[in-house]
Amino acid sequence: MSEFEIKDLGEGRFELSGAMSFETAAQILRESDRLFARHGSLSIDFAGVDDADSAGLALLLEWRSRARRDGTEVHYSGLPQSILSIARTTEVDHLL
Repeated sequence: MSEFEIKDLGEGRFELSGAMSFETAAQILRESDRLFARHGSLSIDFAGVDDADSAGLALLLEWRSRARRDGTEVHYSGLPQSILSIARTTEVDHLL
């Protein structure tokens, strides 16, 4: 089974590493619900992600949607090339 880790760096900053895929996306979402809830602004670094697929992209879009709904900001950095490629192909790259 694929694994992931979300590190809380404080002040709404997080690092995600490992897999962001069909196998882990639901678990990441549950974990992030707990970690992200108390922050008005989020900054998430994906430089440590070594496996990402379209479920990972769906996760990013869900976080963006929730942030908009809750009036919070979310910033992404270090996005995996596979996520960027899928986003461009599906024409949702402007949402990231």
